[in-house]
Amino acid sequence: MPDGSFSEILVVDLLGGIGDLVMVLPAVHALAASHPGARLRVVTHEPGAGLLRGDPAVTGVRVPADGGERDAVAAELAERRPDLAVTTTRYGGIPDLLRGSGARCVTDLWRRPPPDELVGDRYLRILAEEGVLEPSTVDPVPRLRLSTGERADGARALAALLGPTRRRPVVLVPEAGMAVKLWPRRRWKELVAILDGLGVPVATAPADRPLRELAALFADVARRGGVVVGGDTGPLRVAGASGARTVALFGPTLASRYGLGDPAATHLQGRPDCPYRRPTAITTQVCWWHADCPLSPTEPECMADIPAAGVAEAVLRSLTARP
Repeated sequence: MPDGSFSEILVVDLLGGIGDLVMVLPAVHALAASHPGARLRVVTHEPGAGLLRGDPAVTGVRVPADGGERDAVAAELAERRPDLAVTTTRYGGIPDLLRGSGARCVTDLWRRPPPDELVGDRYLRILAEEGVLEPSTVDPVPRLRLSTGERADGARALAALLGPTRRRPVVLVPEAGMAVKLWPRRRWKELVAILDGLGVPVATAPADRPLRELAALFADVARRGGVVVGGDTGPLRVAGASGARTVALFGPTLASRYGLGDPAATHLQGRPDCPYRRPTAITTQVCWWHADCPLSPTEPECMADIPAAGVAEAVLRSLTARP
């Protein structure tokens, strides 16, 4: 059982990525379920903040101005002091600020991570060990809460992309927020050619949609029994959290640590033997910020190492698997 009942819970996730927020969703939902009736507020960045608006577990969302992360946390504390504060964020003195509020705090969810434990599972295990959530409330799979109206809009949006077809579709997410996570364009072309040859309807996810609209589109991919394919990116994690089967392409990050945490996901790892990969300290990898790969002068070899034929095979297995 949790150590007492908390009525005001603050979760701070200011790592900046959409995927980072999706990975913390199971912890948000478990904290809310462990403390029924609590007000649970989140401080996080756009565009990920949009995923939480409308979530029945979340009372409010505060978005900091550029460079104003600490100020946003301070404003949230001043407006309503929490009795439990949890943060994934360690920069800017934010942990000290939370501890200074007098709240029960869990300020280091990154402590001593092993390379073979999923980040989201690690969060949940630490929170359970800290006694602030009830393990029986835990669902380790990230899940987005969408309204009936949003789902209907998503169905219309997907129909507009695919045209008249009753076959299970494949939706591609070729873009990534970091160059080091991009699967080469030639590989995408090869994959489309293979799927087209098999008569599989293929579309590309619109990159300019608000995240909740994109989530609703992915939810309809799930309803149709389709598959979403992409790299280790926020939108692919949104697809998985919307219920869609996914084929995830991992290169610089290790799937055993950064996988989607969803049994309906297939993870394909490029260059699993890369000597430069640092699973528990990815931002220190030589390739991370500028995609400068020591193994290839032209592109990240770990991503290029994933063959289109292997991805197509994984897609077809997912399309024919039982729900």
